[in-house]
Amino acid sequence: MQVICKIAKKPANLDMLSTQKHTPQIGFFSGLADQLNQKHPLYLLANKINWSLFDAAFKKYYSEKMGAPAKPIRLMVSLLILKYVRNLSDENVVEQWSENNYFQYFSGEQFFQTKIPCVATELITFRQRIGEPGVELILQESIRVNDPPENNDEGIVVSVDTTVQEKNITYPTDDKLYKKIITKCWKIADKEKIDLRQSYTQTFKKLSNEQRFKRTKHGAKAARKAGKKIKIIAGRLVREIARKLPLDRLGVYLPSLKLYQRVLSQKQSDSNKIYSLHEPDVKCYSKGKEHKKFEFGSKASILLDQQTGIIMGALNFTETLHDSKTLPEVLEQFERLNGKEVKEVIVDRGYKGIKNYKASTIYVPTPDKNITKKRRKKHSKRAAIEPVIGHLKQDYRLCRNYLKGINGDNMNVILAAAAMNFKRVMNLWRTEAIKWWLLIYNYLVSAYWNIIAPKLKVTF
Repeated sequence: MQVICKIAKKPANLDMLSTQKHTPQIGFFSGLADQLNQKHPLYLLANKINWSLFDAAFKKYYSEKMGAPAKPIRLMVSLLILKYVRNLSDENVVEQWSENNYFQYFSGEQFFQTKIPCVATELITFRQRIGEPGVELILQESIRVNDPPENNDEGIVVSVDTTVQEKNITYPTDDKLYKKIITKCWKIADKEKIDLRQSYTQTFKKLSNEQRFKRTKHGAKAARKAGKKIKIIAGRLVREIARKLPLDRLGVYLPSLKLYQRVLSQKQSDSNKIYSLHEPDVKCYSKGKEHKKFEFGSKASILLDQQTGIIMGALNFTETLHDSKTLPEVLEQFERLNGKEVKEVIVDRGYKGIKNYKASTIYVPTPDKNITKKRRKKHSKRAAIEPVIGHLKQDYRLCRNYLKGINGDNMNVILAAAAMNFKRVMNLWRTEAIKWWLLIYNYLVSAYWNIIAPKLKVTF
């Protein structure tokens, strides 16, 4: 009875929910460095990168006397790195920066900031300002952070392969392009207050409905006629707007009108076709894949060190070049970034045709019964670049390129490669910490079974 009374006096003992524990405040003037986990990969990476290198290299792009005060260079470079390491858009990386302590410490902040660091469009301006050379500097720093070993007796052996980074466009068809031309002509006429002879608004709507049934048995013929009629309407509108535009405004729309006329005149067998109105430099690549016969974008070449797995080079090619024609520029970029020469380059059979470049020997796998075990091992290591390309596409924004123009293609592939290098060293730091705990655990277990357990003489 006394025990029940004691329990009744303390009803909190019957509650299974634990109360919140309050830790003492560090201080009003303590910085982020004192509050964060100093073994966190982002914390370690922030102290590993040489930020003064970017300040010295990008200072020439800013004016000391003109314009509003710019954002710190370290802040903008860190936002670019975080964007690709975490696979975020410009808007998301700016928003998450104001919520994440590690992001802010990585950017050089000493105290927590509650507001966004900059407008998302400032990242676009910064990328255009530093250009491809500035992005290559970030890739060079990512290689240095990984601490690649010095040359061994065999020299540097690399693997090279190409892939397609697809552009952010819809699957191109002639009907889509003709319809976009019509809508853009309407916008020009509305903006410039041009009185069209006929707008074809109702006709265009009717023809578009007829095209919906082009894959049916009875609607295919009517859909083909509707497609031809839409093309005729697009041509009429382009010519009428070119006639009625004032001379002082014709120069503004002349590049667009020429592009529309080029789309209307191109045929199926033509080369250098236009596949997108807002991205006219997009090319079509046929890689022989069953699930995806055609890919629309640009060709990206990746160079991987076979010994360490570090991406030592990444380049973009807008033209539809053969793989063997891309090797010289990729090897030159490697020499420019690393100050070394490659001894051996292991490639797949798509590079057939080139055997040497300067002091580098290119090895293409061919059926050979007398191949040595050493050479066979290097050829088998070449396949390690395939999952690297897969991770670049799925985790580092290479699958779909949202940056505009050829410069956007060039910068996207280099930033993706740099982000994967940064993530590689972050994962190594994380696994090293886990390995130390495993070593301590294994040591304690072995000590128990070899020293303590025999003394206890446990019997069952």
